[in-house]
Amino acid sequence: MNYIKLSTRIRIARQRAQLSQKALASRIGVSRGAVANWECPQGASPATSRLEVIAHAAGVCFEWLATGRGPVAYRNDPDDIPAVEAELVYDPDEMRLLAAFRAAGRQMQRLLLNMVEAQSASGGQGRA
Repeated sequence: MNYIKLSTRIRIARQRAQLSQKALASRIGVSRGAVANWECPQGASPATSRLEVIAHAAGVCFEWLATGRGPVAYRNDPDDIPAVEAELVYDPDEMRLLAAFRAAGRQMQRLLLNMVEAQSASGGQGRA
């Protein structure tokens, strides 16, 4: 496996965005020295919450920046829900529904969503 250190991934992300250390620092509200320290192989690593801000500012995928896995480029998909906004599902019926929804094709997902929203708007029955 070709492992790229976090410090190198931060530098790659910054350079892909065509930002200087000073420009990235300004965008994320830290000093240029902090960015330089993160890019140094022996330097400190930023907190996970800071990595999210760096990924957003540099336009790279958070998973790639944090772990080195997944695509480098962030795909701006309007249907993509960031993990920080995800809800945990504990109800078995909701889990089954979510699994079936995810397995369905895009057209079926839209149809199901419209049907459920219409039912909710018309005052459909809640949970039994």
